Amino acid sequence: MQEINQNLAEEAGLNITHICLPPDSSEAEIIDEILKINEDTRVHGLALQISENSFSNKVLNALKPEKDVDGVTDINLGRLVRGDAHECYISPVARAVIELLEKSGVNLDGKKILVIGAHGSLEAAVQCLFQRRGSMTMSSQWKTPQLQSKLLEADIVVLGSPKPEEIPLSWIQPGTTVLNCSNDFLSGKLGHGSLGVHLHGLIAENDVSLLAAALRIQNMVSSGRRWLREQQHARWRLHCLKLQPLSPVPSDLEISKAQTPKAVDVLAKEIGLLADEIEIYGKSKAKVRLSLLERLKDQADGKYVLVAGITPTPLGEGKSTVTVGLVQAMTAHLNINSFACLRQPSQGPTFGVKGGAAGGGYAQVIPMEEFNLHLTGDIHAITAANNLLAAAVDTRILHENTQTNKGLYNRLVPSVNGVREFSSIQLARLKKLGINKTDPNALTEEEMGKFARLNIDPSTITWQRVLDTNDRFLRKITIGQAPTEKGYSRQAQFDIAVASEIMAVLALTDSLADMKERLGRMVVASDKNGQPVTAEDLGVTGALTVLMKDAIKPNLMQTLEGTPVFVHAGPFANIAHGNSSVLADKIALKLVGQEGFVVTEAGFGADIGMEKFFNIKCRASGLVPNAVVLVATVRALKMHGGGPSVTAGVPLKKEYTEENIQLVADGCCNLQKQIQIAQLFGVPVIVALNVFKTDTRAEIDLVCELAKRAGAFDAVPCYHWSVGGKGTVQLARAVRDAANKGSRFRFLYDVQLPIVEKIRTIAQAVYGAKDIELSPEAQSKIDRYTQQGFGNLPICMAKTHLSLSHEPDKKGVPRDFILPISDVRASIGAGFIYPLVGTKKSSDSQWRMFRGPRARAREIPVAARVHQGQHCDH
Repeated sequence: MQEINQNLAEEAGLNITHICLPPDSSEAEIIDEILKINEDTRVHGLALQISENSFSNKVLNALKPEKDVDGVTDINLGRLVRGDAHECYISPVARAVIELLEKSGVNLDGKKILVIGAHGSLEAAVQCLFQRRGSMTMSSQWKTPQLQSKLLEADIVVLGSPKPEEIPLSWIQPGTTVLNCSNDFLSGKLGHGSLGVHLHGLIAENDVSLLAAALRIQNMVSSGRRWLREQQHARWRLHCLKLQPLSPVPSDLEISKAQTPKAVDVLAKEIGLLADEIEIYGKSKAKVRLSLLERLKDQADGKYVLVAGITPTPLGEGKSTVTVGLVQAMTAHLNINSFACLRQPSQGPTFGVKGGAAGGGYAQVIPMEEFNLHLTGDIHAITAANNLLAAAVDTRILHENTQTNKGLYNRLVPSVNGVREFSSIQLARLKKLGINKTDPNALTEEEMGKFARLNIDPSTITWQRVLDTNDRFLRKITIGQAPTEKGYSRQAQFDIAVASEIMAVLALTDSLADMKERLGRMVVASDKNGQPVTAEDLGVTGALTVLMKDAIKPNLMQTLEGTPVFVHAGPFANIAHGNSSVLADKIALKLVGQEGFVVTEAGFGADIGMEKFFNIKCRASGLVPNAVVLVATVRALKMHGGGPSVTAGVPLKKEYTEENIQLVADGCCNLQKQIQIAQLFGVPVIVALNVFKTDTRAEIDLVCELAKRAGAFDAVPCYHWSVGGKGTVQLARAVRDAANKGSRFRFLYDVQLPIVEKIRTIAQAVYGAKDIELSPEAQSKIDRYTQQGFGNLPICMAKTHLSLSHEPDKKGVPRDFILPISDVRASIGAGFIYPLVGTKKSSDSQWRMFRGPRARAREIPVAARVHQGQHCDH
């Protein structure tokens, strides 16, 4: 039978593997083998060929019903009995019996069928199939006293096991149709005597076994086809969680704790993830493996929507909340596959003024506290990798200062068991240096020195240590004061962990191999000849990649209404590109399918996060956006219209809590400018007005009207904070309509332009500046990066988020200003040049502020950081 199965499988284009267990295998060992096969996504069918005494319920029901091609599990049998034959696998032997009789012209209606010696699934399946064709069935064992009388009545006899010797063949009447399905027959062992010699009816011996084998293969093909269909786009069968909004709206934490999230493995299955594609962290979060992209590589992407905002107040205007509310509306209320892709919050803002970044009210990611604290440790992995590289820089300088060329060379290329070999990374360095030798013993002393010495200029080191905590006393430190450092000390600093270039690399990479390459390209300093020194030169690329091997996998969570969310990467938008990961977006676009939506968020205003999303992230990913949702609030518009300053932790002035049409009308200039910025890229814009309880109908209507006049595709008031996705259904419909119209996406500039021209284009077209002004230091850096071959990278402006200009107190739409560039730095691994906008003093202040909020953050109680109706932005 194994040979027959193999031949039939080859003919059908299937691969069959025969797993042979020892004869004395226990029930537990058989079940363990079955469970392994259940989880193997390469296997689509499992047939058991084991002894009858091993066919226990535990063994049979260990099979996944969708892989049970012999139809022996209770689930498949139950579906057959219930009449759902199209949803189950039917016993191939039982089907073979029926098909042979029907193809031989036997009319089964009204016939008396006797099934002898069968048991379990075969007996149940045969009886069920005969009964559905109008036959009267009887079942008997061989040692039943009434067997002879039953045989006399039967028109058709089905033998489920070998006939005992003591049963005479004469009991079977001439002309009776007999079919033999016994296991011994299938293995080639016919019991006592040949039935064919004594009977005159239809004898189906080899026919049953061969047809059953063919039908088993047919079931395997059906299982494979079913699996393939499941991999194609399908509307999710998502069990959404119900909300029961309260008024007044409780605190975010109370709302989060009141909702019980689905088990993350259940959520994963609902959205089409396979068991081996997730790594579960506790009950409510999991990492998704990148192998999913290979499995779904031929599946069409869904629609791609970006959530950006107007120039915000220090409180943020609720982009994360709108993002969550929008996908809740799409998935839970409009039955559209949709995914939210958010950034992971840093502990700096979480424990500072701003609080968490999980959304707010009835539009947030749960569990809120796990989202905001640690998650799955990605930021800690970045911290470890960043500081490993920082340690490698200073250690290398120390060793080069204290050792001879030969001593240093022997440390870098040691003899192991009498054999000395270059590693692959060292061979790459030799090639870079123009040394075409592969034998470590063949290098001259001059070549040894050239290979071993990086000659790092300490004054050019740009790689800082990081910590994911607001610790102001580490902003400037002196390192190397221990006596073991032999007098090598220098001034250094700590940045916040998410400011590390490794975070930007994580957000922009599209594979493990690409991440390794980007990590290796990261420039940490220049040598004494002005040439860049990279992580690859230090020989730590592999170590950095190992530390980041799990962080590269997106984190799966859910919203309050049980819809899926990816939380991955968390670069700030002022000093980096401020977007969640390319990988999270790519995986989500595959999972939602062609008719689905992926909603991702960019940090701060459209002039910062959105511009960087288009010019940096879309270049790296190759993805084309379909629409932009621009978040605005009446509060922020009043500020831009001349209202008093807004300060985190300080109660709002009456201008913001009472109706003031004039302030709103004056402030809409900022909204209009941000709409125009989005239109520069050829993408339709939908304005989402995040409504607070103090906003009046007149103010809301005015904003929506002015937004449409400014060219927005639509403008919609949103109430997700107070009622969840139900309050954002109108926005969801507008986004669907805009995205289906299609965009004419284009980049703002050609990366081949000189660095200065790219900076000028952003300053004039996006910020509205009259021109730019470069400091001597900035011009010098631009010249150096151009000479080093980095001039064709996109630009990532490090600018205040509180104004379109470089001055935070300039609200509305500043005009005719000169944009000063105090310095220019490079993230070569991430793949962008980042100019520091402002004078030297102001840019240093901005840089410090975003390494950690100011000291007053520690004077504000945690409970006061997120106010009702005042949603925080990352």
